[in-house]
Amino acid sequence: MLNPWFAATLLAFEAADVMGLRMMKIACGGAAARDEAQLMVSEKIGAAVEAWTSLLHGGTPTSMIERYREHVAANAMRLR
Repeated sequence: MLNPWFAATLLAFEAADVMGLRMMKIACGGAAARDEAQLMVSEKIGAAVEAWTSLLHGGTPTSMIERYREHVAANAMRLR
């Protein structure tokens, strides 16, 4: 496991990359943009529920950050 501060810093940089990719897709407009916006909102809600569930069942902040990084990496692969 990574140091929590290092993992959080990596998450911030990776999330910024995905935000840029999403904004480019949304800026193009159309049905793909609408679908991406809806997916983005549903993913945020799902990730928040997953994070709270993890913490309630004894998960650590570092494990939660690592899980978020997995989601971010999957989005980056999908959007490239």
